Amino acid sequence: MHIELPKIRLQSPKEFLKHYLMIVLSILTALGLEAWIEHAHHTDAAETASRQMSAELRENLAETRDSLRQNDQSLQAVDQLDAILTADLRNGAPVAVINQHLQAHRSGFRLRINWPTLPTSAWDVAVTNHSVSWIAPGPLKKYFAAYAAQHDAASWVQHDSLLSLDIRQQINFSTDLDMNRPVDPQAFQYTLRQMKITLTSMNNNLRALEKHLADAMPGDDHAAG
Repeated sequence: MHIELPKIRLQSPKEFLKHYLMIVLSILTALGLEAWIEHAHHTDAAETASRQMSAELRENLAETRDSLRQNDQSLQAVDQLDAILTADLRNGAPVAVINQHLQAHRSGFRLRINWPTLPTSAWDVAVTNHSVSWIAPGPLKKYFAAYAAQHDAASWVQHDSLLSLDIRQQINFSTDLDMNRPVDPQAFQYTLRQMKITLTSMNNNLRALEKHLADAMPGDDHAAG
């Protein structure tokens, strides 16, 4: 901000006061204009960041729901195979008969785990250019909760999601079924239950994430479950 002082001779205190007030008014006007421009810039940046984060979270929500839908289908197939095997074991069916049933429904023995990609680029940009600090506290809290939930969910998938599953055993059984070789029914059921626990845990985490993402967009048509 630059103020140009008047280059005139002041003849009286009244004239001096007049010019002094003009200078003060000019300074206040300049400061007010500068503050208004800065406020307008912050408002525009906050609106842009909010719009970009909402769009990103909306896409993540849609992808989360798609993963839930596909995991539910996989879980239903595993449940059906487990129900058939459980009934055979309880009825004392011969191992050969049990293996015939497993072969007939082997398509259900597939661990199709779906997980959304969950990008965070809009949030990262807002943090980098500081526009996140100009968003109103209410919406900001919801954005923060949604992205924090994404981070926690991604961390769980990376480190803990498959702890309940013996991957090597699952691959061995899958290979035996593909090669039409008999399997141990009891050991096979253990792996089936591991698959059910894994898929159920996956969907429980996805549903918790879904809620945080939907809460970040209240009233949005796409947020309705």
